Amino acid sequence: MQANSRWFVTLVPTLLLYFAPVPGLNAQQRHLLAVFIGTIIALVARPVAMGVSVLVAMTTLALTGTLTAAKTLSGFSNVTLWLIFTAFLFARAVTQTRLGLRIAYLFIERFGHSALTLGYSVVATDLFLAMFIPSDTARGGGIVFPIVRSLAEVFDSRPGPTARRIGSYLILIGFHATYIGSAMFLTGMAANPLIAEFAMKIAHVELTWFRWALAASVPGLISLLVVPYLLYRLHAPEIRNTEAARGMVRRELAAMGPTTRNERWLIGILIFVMTGWVTSKWHGVSNTYVALTGLCMILLAKVISWDDLLAESRAWDALIWFAPLLMMADSLQELGVIKILSTSAFSGLQGLPWLVALGLLVLLYLYIHYAFASMTAHVTALYPAFLTAAVATGAPPLMAALPLAFFSNLDAGITHYGTGSAPVYFGAGYVSQGEWWRLGFIVSLVNIAVWLGIGPLWWRLIGMY
Repeated sequence: MQANSRWFVTLVPTLLLYFAPVPGLNAQQRHLLAVFIGTIIALVARPVAMGVSVLVAMTTLALTGTLTAAKTLSGFSNVTLWLIFTAFLFARAVTQTRLGLRIAYLFIERFGHSALTLGYSVVATDLFLAMFIPSDTARGGGIVFPIVRSLAEVFDSRPGPTARRIGSYLILIGFHATYIGSAMFLTGMAANPLIAEFAMKIAHVELTWFRWALAASVPGLISLLVVPYLLYRLHAPEIRNTEAARGMVRRELAAMGPTTRNERWLIGILIFVMTGWVTSKWHGVSNTYVALTGLCMILLAKVISWDDLLAESRAWDALIWFAPLLMMADSLQELGVIKILSTSAFSGLQGLPWLVALGLLVLLYLYIHYAFASMTAHVTALYPAFLTAAVATGAPPLMAALPLAFFSNLDAGITHYGTGSAPVYFGAGYVSQGEWWRLGFIVSLVNIAVWLGIGPLWWRLIGMY
């Protein structure tokens, strides 16, 4: 697409929505929605770099008086944003100290028969951590992503011409495994306990850790088996058979020798951070400040330097383009735009069989996440309304609560900004935005088939309804 065409597809719908009346929305709500949708179109069409698009959007909102100047800058105070920023710096430390390289070599030595088995080893790692770490950003972005990046670099697969060797495939595997793992445990995502609270208050059903895990086990494991293979077929790595690399890896591990001083410091700090994340509900310190504490320790121990931090351009890029998106998503919620749009969509459900109505609600709940840059914001804004609507259709309360709970996590896979780990994986630069969205939509269809097709059969078998 040429530059003029990119500007045309970005500006025309934005201006039409900005100036044309929309039933149910006042001028401020309409203007905010127009700028947000225009920004999303710009992120897809790419008339300019992502950072430029969101800075223009943020400035437009302030200059037109749609939002206050302070509000337009409020995204930079979002704690999730700084957790994402810190995850990039953890990744740099893991790469720079060569700890990630050492771990990647060990992975290849143990699971390096093929690209597919490497992908499944990444899935297993994230799934195990999801039981204990209630943050997909901390888990996927801070722990698994550096390993994935190092695995790619072992095969000389870097952003650009060599990305398709194996790096882009592993990046996609790591990302999609993260949010599926989040869907499988009450402790897998920060907003999951909030979902359980809503389910108790609205539908009077108790979503315990065991009930959640049991209900998610079969569809979740099927998704984790099917999705990596699907990505393997749709986005095939050029390097398929990695068996020959195992001998090379053994020689490299011997050449690396014992762990260095910086590696040992980094291992200790990462264990400290992981422990802080796992125990956050007892000590009360947010995951972001646990991560920032770890970053301070890394800097004080001189594992990386301040200049290294300043040189991590991808971290600063994510900080700049993600903050305004978070701000706009939060503002859409606060001004009631999301509620108005979603409520208007419920009117056509009256009189439908509850199973059909529930399916339509889940689909709407899933794809409305294109308008959100946070799973927690999505849950807070919409889960109560959608659960209330689902129960009103006659759906059994537990059957109404569970699919919406699971898709509160699974919806993260459709964009590169829908959850905290997404900008980390996407920001690595291995996968184009168009390919990310294309594959994300296809995977969403697979998750729908698994979780809404096989899921109810499993829930019926174990007596959930």
